[in-house]
Amino acid sequence: MRWSIKPKPNSKSVSNLQQALGISASIAQLLAQRQINNFEEAKGFFRPNLNQLHDPFLMKDMDLAIARIKTAITANERIMVYGDYDVDGTTSVALMSSYLISLHPNIATYIPDRYAEGYGVSYKGIDFAHDNEISLIIALDCGIKAIEKVTYAKEKGIDFIICDHHRPGKQIPDAVAVLDPKRSDCSYPYKELCGCGVGFKLIQAINKTLNGNFNDIIPYLDLVATAIGADIVPITGENRILAFYGLQIINQQPRPGFKALIAQTKKQELSITDVVFMIAPRINAAGRMKHGLHAVELLTETDYDTAVNYAKAIENYNTDRKEADKRITKEALIQIQENNETEQFSTVVYHPEWHKGVIGIVASRLTETYYRPTLVFTKSGNKLAASARSVVGYDVYNALEASAEFIEQFGGHKYAAGLTLTEENYLKFKSKFEQVVKSQIDPKLLLPEIQIDQTLEFHQIDAKFYRILKQFAPFGPMNSAPVFMTKNVVDTGYAKTVGADDKHLKCHFKCLQTGIKFAGIGFNLGHKITLLQNQAPVNIVYNLDENEWNGTISLQLRIKDIQEK
Repeated sequence: MRWSIKPKPNSKSVSNLQQALGISASIAQLLAQRQINNFEEAKGFFRPNLNQLHDPFLMKDMDLAIARIKTAITANERIMVYGDYDVDGTTSVALMSSYLISLHPNIATYIPDRYAEGYGVSYKGIDFAHDNEISLIIALDCGIKAIEKVTYAKEKGIDFIICDHHRPGKQIPDAVAVLDPKRSDCSYPYKELCGCGVGFKLIQAINKTLNGNFNDIIPYLDLVATAIGADIVPITGENRILAFYGLQIINQQPRPGFKALIAQTKKQELSITDVVFMIAPRINAAGRMKHGLHAVELLTETDYDTAVNYAKAIENYNTDRKEADKRITKEALIQIQENNETEQFSTVVYHPEWHKGVIGIVASRLTETYYRPTLVFTKSGNKLAASARSVVGYDVYNALEASAEFIEQFGGHKYAAGLTLTEENYLKFKSKFEQVVKSQIDPKLLLPEIQIDQTLEFHQIDAKFYRILKQFAPFGPMNSAPVFMTKNVVDTGYAKTVGADDKHLKCHFKCLQTGIKFAGIGFNLGHKITLLQNQAPVNIVYNLDENEWNGTISLQLRIKDIQEK
């Protein structure tokens, strides 16, 4: 691990925040590092307010989208809500379909089959719409690159409204409206919405047009918060507000589908991290192992007992997903070692029988192991399909663009993407991709980095400090849980490894200068126990956390890494 301390912010800003808010220098520094420099900005950060959301009509084509939907409702047209099979796509479809059905009875939903149709808008989906006399498709979390498919739909008398957040290509589809804040000609103030977030802006605009009460659409924020967490978009600006209120809905007024899923996790109150690691994988499992429509059914179900049955089925899919993920990861690691590719700048692996539904997870696992931009391929029909994942600081989307001569189709983000190519181009692509990464990447990016917010002494940590720190949540990209470093501490002699295969480290650190002690837990750090033997002084990096044991809650250190002093 590389340790790097973030630059100290402007001392005047820190001093001003201290005085204006009556807070410690440590808290003021954390705020300034998040570009919060005055009382008003701090108020907006600590007290997110739905009034801070932008006017949806600032998004290009929003007026066109609203006009077309009004026409469809007035003329009693059939509308199909179409979305991708991942969490962002299925929550988007659940959000849009359940909202529209409250206004108009003729609403159908469609999720493409991951195996028969693949990612994004499909010809099969358009044919389904045509066969069922559907004249308007609202596509969510996909469609920004569906140039030919939107044209095909138009020839069949079907209009498209696209709600996407992926990067557009050189051409925008000829749809009635294309809502995408990443369009170069869109001046919408916040660019980092997820697909479900763009969908929410559309229902916000419909609600506004109908002079509806904004409170009526707040219950949909549980879906938006889940998509924000699962799609790893920055938790800043509007995303932070939407996630903040969405979590309140999940914890206080969960829809039947969420209530059934939460019952399986046995958690009392969910954080955004819990949503990402407990709720999202279950929603995702439907599309990975069976069909994404099962997730939509769960998320739109209004009867709790029925939702419980849906949730049980999804739990079985999730168990199957875990088993496939574990097996394929093991096989991929063997393939890398057998091909002597452990020292390359990228990781590209392929097996025709790997389950398409889990290759994205496997790519993430391999990235954790070798910390390289990674692609995992499998056979999909007569093509090869891959999921790509990257390391912090390296844009895998740009690398795919530079290798596009061997790719049939690709799309995605800086850190996650998908692509298809022909089998005869696989080795050519693999060689080209390695060449591109090798020529572009800064070698230091191939070593995982821990960015440290500040050095902290144990005497600075108390209940008030942690209480304020908790208000920095929800945490996520661009608003990570603060990371601290404390130097010159020793284990008090109680360090031990715990968990299966002694993977985790339980310890109790004491500051040599003050004698103040804190318990710590280091997940996947069992191998670091040798550094703590003989009470040798070490430096530690950690988040602050709470530990509940026998009804007692105490502060603990969530250890991220340990180094010799």
